[in-house]
Amino acid sequence: MRFAIFSDIHANLEALEAVLSDARERHCTHFICLGDVVGYNANPRECVEIVRDLDCPTVKGNHDEQASQPEASGDFNEMAERAMTWTRAQLSEKDREWLRDLRLQRQVRDFTIVHATLDTPAQWGYVFRDLDAAASFTYQHTAVCFWSHPYSMRFYSGRARPPHSAGTNSRRIWQKYFVNAGSVGQPRDGDWRAAYCIYHADENLIEQRRVRYAIDKARKKLLRLGCRVCWPTVLRSVAESCRRKS
Repeated sequence: MRFAIFSDIHANLEALEAVLSDARERHCTHFICLGDVVGYNANPRECVEIVRDLDCPTVKGNHDEQASQPEASGDFNEMAERAMTWTRAQLSEKDREWLRDLRLQRQVRDFTIVHATLDTPAQWGYVFRDLDAAASFTYQHTAVCFWSHPYSMRFYSGRARPPHSAGTNSRRIWQKYFVNAGSVGQPRDGDWRAAYCIYHADENLIEQRRVRYAIDKARKKLLRLGCRVCWPTVLRSVAESCRRKS
């Protein structure tokens, strides 16, 4: 049984399609979404539709929460709020209702999923170090919990010893772990490629994946929308980095 676990799509349709295609090529049998389907990029409605049609376990992210509300809460910075105002206008009431009804955390089979932390999931806290993760371990009743806030692939262990490596991009599970699945649509770890992970449940193995996608196509969509929506300057610099690595 293979679970494709993905998160933080942020309305990046090209990245989402690339990740789902890669997961199917690797014979994933189940899909899991850790939230933030919308926000920042140009295709919120299409991304909501794809994830909803997957009918897979999905938890709510902070951008999903904001998009489902009728107006701004003041929790976002100016750039993110501009994107969110535009995003709300693109979504139907059915889309907003689906986002609004998502749960903050849930157990799937023998593992847990949450967007932020298990101790205070509705406060959208970040985990940057072992001490931050420790609070979630208190509330974690499964061997593995997958989360995604912020957007960088990380493993936190319930003990000092790091996860056992089963290959360059894989980890064998032998104790309690709090695992960041990375971001599909807006990675913030210096690697522009879409990130997700595959949980080989029968083998207790977590495989980290990075997938190339049509980043220039995503960038051009944002530039056509203009700076009133999002972060074209940032995406332009990422695209230039992509070309340098090619």
